[in-house]
Amino acid sequence: MDDPDYVFRNFDQHYEAAGKPGSGEGFAALELGPGDSLASALVINGMGGAACWLVDAGDFARKDMEIYKTIATSLQSRGVSAPDLKGITSTEGMLSLCEAHYLTNGLEGLRTIPDSSVDFIWSQAVLEHVRKHEFSDTMKELRRILKPTGACSHRIDLRDHLSANLNNLRFSNRVWESAFFTESGFYTNRLGYEDILAEFNSAGFEIDVGHVDRWEKPPLPRWKLSREFLYRTDIDLTVSGFNVILRPIGTMGAMEDMNASDSVSDHWGIDDRL
Repeated sequence: MDDPDYVFRNFDQHYEAAGKPGSGEGFAALELGPGDSLASALVINGMGGAACWLVDAGDFARKDMEIYKTIATSLQSRGVSAPDLKGITSTEGMLSLCEAHYLTNGLEGLRTIPDSSVDFIWSQAVLEHVRKHEFSDTMKELRRILKPTGACSHRIDLRDHLSANLNNLRFSNRVWESAFFTESGFYTNRLGYEDILAEFNSAGFEIDVGHVDRWEKPPLPRWKLSREFLYRTDIDLTVSGFNVILRPIGTMGAMEDMNASDSVSDHWGIDDRL
């Protein structure tokens, strides 16, 4: 996220895929899991955004203002009206200038955002890290704060974060959800493709799945799975990641001149899917 090209491309691909919801005056956006960078606040502000929320499970963002000044200059060269950071000496000052809010308490932070206040929500390989016991409530909060005309775009990586396989499914829930694993840095909630789609639906979203990455066959033999995962079909176990657009139930049919499924996949470069 120190790379200006990546910062802009990451946002732009999600935004384009979602159909550019809420562009113009009053535009408000939320990035879930910004990680080590607050640079998305510069992008949203540069687009004329009225508000931006960056929500994470902790304070992981880098505070070196020279990084953000370089990114702002690069965005300006692209025609994005990023703010002038000359004289800004802290990320707090930058966020204030951008009318951005950095919330570092995860689900609790989401609960402080007003109802129907956000046009666009996006995340890049983040939802798989949301704690399993908080996933349903997180989805409900995203639905609550999304405007009726808004949309979400998510890239979800279902591989384990050690060997890009499914070795995380070897462990029982009791072991995997223990403090040792949840605080390890490679924790994933181990929700599968079909599990996640069911959660989206339950939260009140219409679902438009774009590109789906698959293995040719399940990468882990079924006999190695912990018994909690034996219900999963072989087809479900071949999904390694996918892109998805979410809209409030009842709005997708009103999209004009747009085959949503085709448009989602068209906006994703092969190098950016994972």
